[in-house]
Amino acid sequence: MSTVNDLVLVHIDNKPSFYARIEDISPDVKQGWWKVQLLVLTVPLQVYTWILDESQVNGSPFTMAGTPIMLEKVVSPEPPPRPLASVGKEGKGAGKDAPRKGGNVVSLFDRKK
Repeated sequence: MSTVNDLVLVHIDNKPSFYARIEDISPDVKQGWWKVQLLVLTVPLQVYTWILDESQVNGSPFTMAGTPIMLEKVVSPEPPPRPLASVGKEGKGAGKDAPRKGGNVVSLFDRKK
């Protein structure tokens, strides 16, 4: 289910057309319909407000003026990063000579010196 802050790929005429972030979903005056505010990720940025029903917000195809349109939720191809709290627990007691997992943190501030 798509919700606020989700990224979507908007297909127009059965072709991927642009990416957008869902900024707001609020009820429309017509029951079962929603005002969906999209931040269109183009240059310059644009904001669209479309009135859609729940199935259309969740990816069902629909038409506007006879043109087929569909919202596809974008899912990151990489797993989300682990929380820092769990990384710190693994490092305790491991010592400086233990092999590290992952990359090293490089301070850009220290690089200036």
